[in-house]
Amino acid sequence: MSMNADLEKLIVLQRLDSAAHAAKARLAEGPEREQALEARLSAAKDVVAAAKAALAESQNVRREHEKTVALHQGRLSKFREQAMAVKTNQEYHAIQHEITFAQTEMKAAEDAVLEKMLEGDDLTADVKKAEAALAGEQKAVDAEKKTLAAEATALKGELDSLAAERAEVVRSEEHTSE
Repeated sequence: MSMNADLEKLIVLQRLDSAAHAAKARLAEGPEREQALEARLSAAKDVVAAAKAALAESQNVRREHEKTVALHQGRLSKFREQAMAVKTNQEYHAIQHEITFAQTEMKAAEDAVLEKMLEGDDLTADVKKAEAALAGEQKAVDAEKKTLAAEATALKGELDSLAAERAEVVRSEEHTSE
């Protein structure tokens, strides 16, 4: 066998080995790429969880303000009943002072309830937006995972084909050198 033929076979073997090495390297990146996809999905889920937590906290605070409103409404009813039964001007002024204080506190709590209702609307919108973003990210990640799986299958096929081609080149080398 001539020197040129040997050199050509070495070049072919080198090309096959390089292609196989590149395919193996790409396959080895698969788990890391998969982790990156999972991290993206996890980040989107964290945004949804944070938005839901903020909404829940706002609703809890609103309920506390609503309880405060109810408390002051009860106190006002009691004070108004007491106002009907007062005997002195001093008692009447004291009750009026209590009524004014309860009304002021109730108004502040009602304002806080309204503020939390408006905030709740914004936070509900944030939750919906985060959930929509998560759904979009889930679709994108699923599509990329399918692409990764298809690429892995193709790379494994390519490796098999390269190995078979390499074996054929080596076999033909053995036959010609005999």
